[in-house]
Amino acid sequence: MELAVGASEATLKSLLSKLGSLLAEDYALVRGVRGDIQFINDELVSMQAFLSNLSRSDEGHDDQTEAWMKQVRDVAYDVEDCIDDFAHSLDPDPRGNDWLTVIRRTLYELRTWSTRRSIAAKIAGLKERAQNVGDRRGRYGVPDPKPGKKKSNLGGATGYLAAEHQEITRQLVGVKQPVGVKGMPDLEKWIAFGDQRKELGVLYIVGFGGVGKTTIATALYRNHSDQFQLRAKVTVSQNSDPEVVLRNILSQVRPQANSGGQQREDSTGAILEKKVPVIGSILSRIRLLPRNQEDGGAGQDKHKQIKSELESHLKTTRYLLLIDDVWSSSTWHNIKKYFPENDMGSRIIVTTRFQAVATTSSARKDQDRVHAVEVLPGDEAKNLFQEAMSECRGTGDSQPSVSKVPSRVWEMCGGLPLAIITMAGLVASKPLMIREEWISVCNSLFPEPERRRKPEDFMRIINYCYNDLPSDLKTCSLYLSIFPKGWKVSRKRIIRRWIAEGFVTEKQGLSVEDVAETCFNQLIERKLIRPTEHSSSGRVKSCQVHDMVLEFIISKAAEEEYATVVGSHWSMPTRSNKVRRLSLHSSDPKRVKNVNSMNLCHVRSLTVFGSLDKLHFNQFKTGTVQVLDLEGCKGFGENHVKVSDICQMILLKYLSLRRTDIKELPPSICKLKYLETLDVRETEVQELPATVGQLERINNILGGDKRTQKTLRLPKELKGRMNTLHILSGIEIVEGSTAASDLGYFTGLRKLAIYRIHKSEEIFKDLLSSIQYLSGYSLQALVINDESSEFHMTLDSMSSDPMDLRALELSGKLLRVPKWLNSLHELVKLTLSATALHTDNFLLLRNLSSLFSLTFSISEKQDPAMAAILEKNKSDSGGEIFVPPGGFSKLKLLCIFVPLLPSLSFAKKATPQLERIELRFKRLEGLHGMDELGMLNDVLLTVGGQSSEQTKSILEGLKTGKKPSSKYALIVNEYHA
Repeated sequence: MELAVGASEATLKSLLSKLGSLLAEDYALVRGVRGDIQFINDELVSMQAFLSNLSRSDEGHDDQTEAWMKQVRDVAYDVEDCIDDFAHSLDPDPRGNDWLTVIRRTLYELRTWSTRRSIAAKIAGLKERAQNVGDRRGRYGVPDPKPGKKKSNLGGATGYLAAEHQEITRQLVGVKQPVGVKGMPDLEKWIAFGDQRKELGVLYIVGFGGVGKTTIATALYRNHSDQFQLRAKVTVSQNSDPEVVLRNILSQVRPQANSGGQQREDSTGAILEKKVPVIGSILSRIRLLPRNQEDGGAGQDKHKQIKSELESHLKTTRYLLLIDDVWSSSTWHNIKKYFPENDMGSRIIVTTRFQAVATTSSARKDQDRVHAVEVLPGDEAKNLFQEAMSECRGTGDSQPSVSKVPSRVWEMCGGLPLAIITMAGLVASKPLMIREEWISVCNSLFPEPERRRKPEDFMRIINYCYNDLPSDLKTCSLYLSIFPKGWKVSRKRIIRRWIAEGFVTEKQGLSVEDVAETCFNQLIERKLIRPTEHSSSGRVKSCQVHDMVLEFIISKAAEEEYATVVGSHWSMPTRSNKVRRLSLHSSDPKRVKNVNSMNLCHVRSLTVFGSLDKLHFNQFKTGTVQVLDLEGCKGFGENHVKVSDICQMILLKYLSLRRTDIKELPPSICKLKYLETLDVRETEVQELPATVGQLERINNILGGDKRTQKTLRLPKELKGRMNTLHILSGIEIVEGSTAASDLGYFTGLRKLAIYRIHKSEEIFKDLLSSIQYLSGYSLQALVINDESSEFHMTLDSMSSDPMDLRALELSGKLLRVPKWLNSLHELVKLTLSATALHTDNFLLLRNLSSLFSLTFSISEKQDPAMAAILEKNKSDSGGEIFVPPGGFSKLKLLCIFVPLLPSLSFAKKATPQLERIELRFKRLEGLHGMDELGMLNDVLLTVGGQSSEQTKSILEGLKTGKKPSSKYALIVNEYHA
């Protein structure tokens, strides 16, 4: 059995840092304790080196080695618990030599005598355990790894930080088109009822895991979604509750008041390959029925209501549903019976690994269709392998040539696209390996040359790719086990959590944020995670883990006792009574009982997806939790969940309450001395307590709601504090709070986002001075919303230009853009109010040499003055917005979101690198010149409300008038505000 050592090494690294800090502090220790701590530190250093050598061993590890490694991990965990108790139950001794300090120190030692004796006894016991573990290795013959042995030509393993941390290659997440699909045109025709069959039909896509079923289904869903009035996508799995699946579908087809605003957040997702998670996105909506119905056990009534609601929405509309990864015919039967029949050409796409699902009694031969997905033949397998390798960032000598890789590398994958792509990521990470070495790898995986297509064969490939990772990348990859299947994992969310857990540290002169970013990029390059959304700056915004890869990661995490998941699609048994990382995926009372039986006194990371029902914070030892992630949860204000309980978690480093129903933070939040990230975005929290200024290590304060323009007020007591602050987002500048002039004290700020500025000449002057001052330090991203336009008018008066800005967003009434804007040659992302949309500004901006994305947008809450400005801009531009030739040398993304979009025309040789256009409007007057854009891949048009006949005519003309030679995909969606 292979040994997962990555998590153990990360545990030791974090612990050794704490031990070093403890030894450096001046504590009053019982005699001999400091020596015991030093002994434990030295012993663990040796164990860490031993584990590091094990991780580089080519051979597998026997049961003795595995058992010994787990003993090392357990000792390290217990030492860490003890050290944390020590550091937070005792303060450092009072320092000084005067008589008053001597008296205070004496009184302190007397008062803490009992505590220090107790800690001394624990440390003595741990010293003995550490010594015994070290001795036990010799007694039972745990073999030594060969000294100094390292894998040859690792490429991305040992030197990945130096190799990968370079100027980021900014790119958009491409649309995943299915490869090697026979009969795709027929499937397209069937979905669009080109055969004139208007009865409800079901398409069953059947095939092995990893063969590309979801890619085919998503392509059909994406390409034809605009032909259906209502659409929904869900992921099912082995343990899915049909009721939960139906509630998810219902939440997507039910009219939503704010869908227009939400469309901006997910606009790119409409043309990307992604799955909608069953758990998480729907558990926050779990109370769609009255509380007394759910809690009263009236299951039959609930099912009737769900069926009634689905019929009311779907019976008289043409709908398209994608039900991904159905595992049993009984589950599918219990889901399908809720969907109403109609004669409007409605379609359901079902993906499954099992033929029995497609041949279930509910399938109808005359109306339904079964499509078996076949593995790729040799040439197409090679093409996919080569394409996947080319997506990696290496170029020239750092990018291995496919011609130097033996064909057996992709042939042994049995034509499974997932296996081929995974191997391509491995090959691309090892550019120096020669042909003979790859043949040796293939022989070690599959001694027999025949192709492999069983799930366990793919697991053997992914196991090899995992074991090739450096130890810290192994640890970071295991962290993905806490997220539900199909979940879109935010890059920023997981990076901040890695940092809080101590999995990444400063290395080779790089900041901890840079190291974490590099680890994330490496997992993408290795094809262990796949990007699903891009940000406007060209970085990956979110990613997903393929089901089979996630299944492997979960098994490794369970083997390592790395995380405990309750309510997951896969069972994850707990081998130890000590839970270190707990992830709750469900509020099912049956599964919560499992939590109640666990020992939660050692939990360091708690993540909840869904409801907080029946979760009691008093089950946890408040002095151990370092990461608390409740994003999207409901239940605050209930008796069992209180924010004051969170404030007792004194070691907390990461606290996310985003999209919860929390209304305020208590003054006791100042107890969280180690807090690095505080996320209260999209909540009712409108003001931070004055005590937040006592958070000495805070790096990120994230508040407000960009879509609804809700803001967060800062206390005026912050003046001169929080020098560690890097990100301050969603704030309001108003008299009585932190003054505009006080922002200049936050010299470590990298991003400042202001969602509202109160009208005041003095505030404007002070804010302008602060921005100018911060621009001379670390400020790289600036977001300012000015509804009155008066602050924007002052931007030209800056005495020095903010030359180092990488991202700039100016919203509100922007009557003219700052004169210095065209001198920001480092600017990558620019977002301007749509009030600045006219031809002259395209001329002004076209020489921004680094600009990757350009967006013109306007708030959904449009006032008459905004409409008048848009009309004037249209008139000033001669009724047409013209994108001129030349310039925009790196622009890849252009977004325009306005109620009325004048005729938009692209000149020849305009935006030579443009890959994607996103337009959202209620009325469109014309769109010309897209066929001249040679790099254009995707055009996404989103129409709001009831479009006019003119708009419908223009859209139809765009579809029919597209040149056959044009390679871009044209997608039209609708939203209803």
